[in-house]
Amino acid sequence: MSAGGMEGTVMGTLVMPYCSGMGNLVFAFVLGAHRGPGQEVLTNALVNNVTNLTLLIGLPTMIWGLNVLPQPNSGKPKKTKSKAKGPDTSHELNRLSLLLTITAALFFTGILWVLARDRKITFGDGMVLVGLFLFWQSFHLFEVLKNKVREKKRFSWKTPMNLALLAICTYGIYLSTDWLVEWVMKINTGFVSAKHLGWLSGWLMVLPNALLAFYYAWRGNPEVVYSSQIGDGHICIPLCVGIFALYQDIRIPDFFETGVWILVIACVFHFLMVGLLGRLPRLAGWLLVGAYAVFLHRGLVG
Repeated sequence: MSAGGMEGTVMGTLVMPYCSGMGNLVFAFVLGAHRGPGQEVLTNALVNNVTNLTLLIGLPTMIWGLNVLPQPNSGKPKKTKSKAKGPDTSHELNRLSLLLTITAALFFTGILWVLARDRKITFGDGMVLVGLFLFWQSFHLFEVLKNKVREKKRFSWKTPMNLALLAICTYGIYLSTDWLVEWVMKINTGFVSAKHLGWLSGWLMVLPNALLAFYYAWRGNPEVVYSSQIGDGHICIPLCVGIFALYQDIRIPDFFETGVWILVIACVFHFLMVGLLGRLPRLAGWLLVGAYAVFLHRGLVG
């Protein structure tokens, strides 16, 4: 799809979140159908989003660094094409798209915090969260359609095939997730038990995000690393939390405030790094991994 003209930030916002976040979405459906504890869905969402914005961006940054804008003094100067075509603004456009995506993540997290002030997420709150997500996705969809019209391009004939493949894989994820949830909920002792269902499912379902982060960081596509991780976070907050709240109310876990604050600080940190520097230095990667360690200690140790 990228080779067919789908821009990197669009891929990370409209396509990859459904591929990497489908497990979280199915988990919300399965647990809702089983009338399971809503607290575990919210835990799953927090584990997923904090891991995305700290660990899975921090580790590739520690290894390769993430440069959204090309560095002026890095390596040999590249050969430029004819001046008639004008300067290449794709990197600057990617940065602006990333800043918008980060702002949306900050906005969604803030809305969830406001809705959870009464220590529960109700049906009405779920309608608000799902509505926000649908508006956000429709905004990007119309942007893609506008660009297609402006550039006089059409969608690739492979697009329906890709969507059909996603649907087939989704059914496989549903079968495996349904079995895993039933199996874990029958275990009452030990770490791998119903007590830590949200944590275990969050770590399991974040593995596709890890593959995306390391693969695209190695390929030198930092905008995809960023947008895929942040876009996947939009699937969990607000969509997954909102969908489960349509089944039943969600009780707020004890470490909710810590998770929200880490998400807010991480979003502001990424916004400043991308907006001011256009990159994440390797030191920033260490800071993000350290923030994830704080999250683990607060959530598991207390």
